[in-house]
Amino acid sequence: MHSLHEPKARVLIIACGALAKEIVALKNLNEWHHLDIQCIDAKLHHRPALIPARLKEQIERYRDQYEKIFVGYADCGTAGGIDRLIEEYGIERLPGADCFACFAGLDNFKALNDEELGTFYLTDFLVRQFDFMVIQMLGIDKHPELRDDYFGNYKRVVYLSQIEDEKLLNAAKVAAERLSLPFVHLHCGYGEVERALSAQLVQRISVYPNHGKKSSHILA
Repeated sequence: MHSLHEPKARVLIIACGALAKEIVALKNLNEWHHLDIQCIDAKLHHRPALIPARLKEQIERYRDQYEKIFVGYADCGTAGGIDRLIEEYGIERLPGADCFACFAGLDNFKALNDEELGTFYLTDFLVRQFDFMVIQMLGIDKHPELRDDYFGNYKRVVYLSQIEDEKLLNAAKVAAERLSLPFVHLHCGYGEVERALSAQLVQRISVYPNHGKKSSHILA
């Protein structure tokens, strides 16, 4: 197991928990053995103003133990808070305003919004966590009338899938039905998330060729 006290040659991504499964998949697929992953609770998306402070805590905790830190968030509703933080530390983040734009690709996401601004987006994570992250956390399970308050102005649900999975697709359709909205499915894979991580990591495989022999892990 990799020790945090080994010489700095590894890369740490501090990411939203909503991206954890996808980042682990990309790490395994691309054999990014020198990447460690620290995730922050995805529930903070309901209180985005708290995200920069939580990120700062993690950056301060690990900054002396890694050659490089990368932030696995887009702006995510922080109104520039994450950008101000990463400028302070001289590090980078995922591109775009949110994870939907990252997965869809910035140009594709703009086109989707231009086509219909009133779009509620789902990813694989949100499909899996729909009951908890949407229905329960918004109180719709106890007060169904809140559905209209929250979603009355939406015109459709667009599911941006990362993997091709029939069960997830069917669950996404059910989610759209629960919101009484038309359903659209677009398979986009890992999009800008994979491209951004590749840009951060691939060059370090050649710089530190021996570190691929060590296993890495998700930090507790």
